[in-house]
Amino acid sequence: MATNGSFTRRGFLKTTGAAATVARLSVQEAAAAEKKKQSGRPNILFVFSDQQRWDTLGCYGQKLELTPNLDRMAAEGVRFENAFTCQPVCGPARSCLQTGVYATETGCFTNNIALRLDEKTIAHRLSDADYEVGYIGKWHLASTGRGTPGRNESFNCRTKPIPPERRGGYKDYWLASDVLEHTSHGYDGHMFDADMKKVEFPKDRYRVDAVTDFAIDYLRTRDRKRPFFLFLSYIEPHHQNDHNHFEGPRGSKEKFANYEVPGDLEGTKGDWRQELPDYLGCINSLDANLGRIRAELAKLGMVDNTLIVYTSDHACHFRTRNREYKRSCQDNSIRLPMIACGPGFEGGKVVEELVSLIDLPPTILSAGGVTAPPRMRGRPLQPLAPGTAGDWPDDVFLQISESHVGRAVRTKKWKYSVRAPGKRGGEAKGSDLYVEDFLYDLEKDPHERTNLVRAPELAGVRAKLAERLKRRMAAAGEEEPLIQHAKA
Repeated sequence: MATNGSFTRRGFLKTTGAAATVARLSVQEAAAAEKKKQSGRPNILFVFSDQQRWDTLGCYGQKLELTPNLDRMAAEGVRFENAFTCQPVCGPARSCLQTGVYATETGCFTNNIALRLDEKTIAHRLSDADYEVGYIGKWHLASTGRGTPGRNESFNCRTKPIPPERRGGYKDYWLASDVLEHTSHGYDGHMFDADMKKVEFPKDRYRVDAVTDFAIDYLRTRDRKRPFFLFLSYIEPHHQNDHNHFEGPRGSKEKFANYEVPGDLEGTKGDWRQELPDYLGCINSLDANLGRIRAELAKLGMVDNTLIVYTSDHACHFRTRNREYKRSCQDNSIRLPMIACGPGFEGGKVVEELVSLIDLPPTILSAGGVTAPPRMRGRPLQPLAPGTAGDWPDDVFLQISESHVGRAVRTKKWKYSVRAPGKRGGEAKGSDLYVEDFLYDLEKDPHERTNLVRAPELAGVRAKLAERLKRRMAAAGEEEPLIQHAKA
């Protein structure tokens, strides 16, 4: 691993002698070359956290000094105030983000279902447009468990190297694990490079720091012949499964002990009292490492021509809504931080419209000058920054799996969710029958404490939201279901 300015080709496919020569350019020569290209298409860096709540950033109201670099990026770019996942669990959300369609369409409606080998991703489309495409970190889309509904195959690389055909088109640079929490912990672990060789983290190096080291090494050693699209996927602040604990940098419990209790957690049970300081420590580390990356981009002369997008796959309710951390319709499971900074996203603007992870694939393609295919369900976010998107939807749609088979729609005022009776969330991806489950008035009850789904005076509201939800389901390629009203 290069940490002192020397170069390594780890993670790249085998290169020619000419490419190796280019990789030895000095930092000054590389910066000059980048500046000459800044009038062309931008580089695109997608920075992805795992299980991060929106309210952990200062620019979203966090009182602790956790995220100065993200706050600075928001002040320079565009912050999306109301951003949501379209599937509150890791693998399904990632399948949506890579393809631009919903998890019921990718077939990855639960964890442990691989992307189809013939699925065309954002990496394929940008590669076709002559982008260099690379991936670092957690993938979570290569393995399929035995007996998984709708899949006849069984392929397990959760702790093994991912073969090239299962990398979603990221063919130029690869350093990843399918399920990173299975090959690492906070202070140890490994990933696998493009040649399927194990790459150990440096001894006693915190995981976020180590993954960032690899990303910076990539930025320094690429040959700069084409613009890059790098997907940088951290595991933090996701809990460490086998330790049943959030693993922040050492000292996090003491450093972040004096947090302000978020309103949605106040007075609840769950495990946030013992886990939140380490969770916040993870996020502080993510922020510091984003600062390292932006400093490196500036050093290499790439900062003005690189679009950075930062978001997460879902949020975290600390076992207050069900037995674990997500897989529910409430905002503390689905609401995300989302910031874009760089070409097309500048000026310190705040977008109030409701946006979804499903909008990011066409946004990324648009940034690279690629027209999104009609199959993609979202819309590019670029018109929201200057306020030219006159007909933007006033709701977001989500599918819920594993905990149950559910669907929900969220507007600025209402949250309406239904579940399929008699269906197991890990076995069925949809249903022709749903029953009303939750209704929240978000203006009066932003922390979603009072379920109004059986309030007789809101029967008309529920009926309108049910029709809206059915339209959303049909637009996602699902059959329009029957929705039964909750009994008073």
